[in-house]
Amino acid sequence: MKRNTTIALFYTGVAAVSVGIISLAMWLRPGLDTPYQAPVIDTGKETPPQWFEIAKDLSAVNQDNQPVKLSDLRGKVWIAAEFFAICPHCAVRNGEELRKLYDEFGKHPDFHITCISVDPENDKQEKLADYAKALSADTKNWWFLNAGDAKATHQYLEKELKFFGIRERTDPLDIEANGKYAHDLGFILVDRDFKVIGKWPLADARSEEGKKLDPNLYQKLKDELFGRIRAELEKNESPGI
Repeated sequence: MKRNTTIALFYTGVAAVSVGIISLAMWLRPGLDTPYQAPVIDTGKETPPQWFEIAKDLSAVNQDNQPVKLSDLRGKVWIAAEFFAICPHCAVRNGEELRKLYDEFGKHPDFHITCISVDPENDKQEKLADYAKALSADTKNWWFLNAGDAKATHQYLEKELKFFGIRERTDPLDIEANGKYAHDLGFILVDRDFKVIGKWPLADARSEEGKKLDPNLYQKLKDELFGRIRAELEKNESPGI
């Protein structure tokens, strides 16, 4: 079976996502001298051989109904994550992880978190504001974004940021339990030069599937992500910070 076909089959469900990512993470770990960087895979295509500069911009509206662009974040070190307001996995898994990052780095003027809704048709400004309030997110350094058309947003997330493919669920029971979309829960890290420099699947590592594969992997990935953010923030840091 071809590798691309295998990847596509892995991502037919959330559990399979976890197994696929964590298994590959464990396979890559031995002998690595640099921080772990989970592969960014565009479903149906080969994995990019190296990290990359973001080629196209994205315009959106944040939780305060302010028009913004991702290019506004040039010069900052920032986390990109997918979410939608009623996704139980976003709230339970990623919300906690993002809050930990915010508590650690939120006071640094060059750090930012950006959460992009995969369900812009339903995640209007009011829902974004409520979500941000629940996580005590300040608009100045933590955005919750609605980029408009769902199809265009999904294409951007998959083609430009290289998140895994987003799948719309059709089974009513599946939707009730897991929300409308199956999507990537990994965190992408972008440097000051608008380049994607790594991806960390913390939510998958702390899932039951991930713990069975390697109970220590979550802590390893978390430490590496925090260390990489810290190192990037120290680059070109303004005097006195």
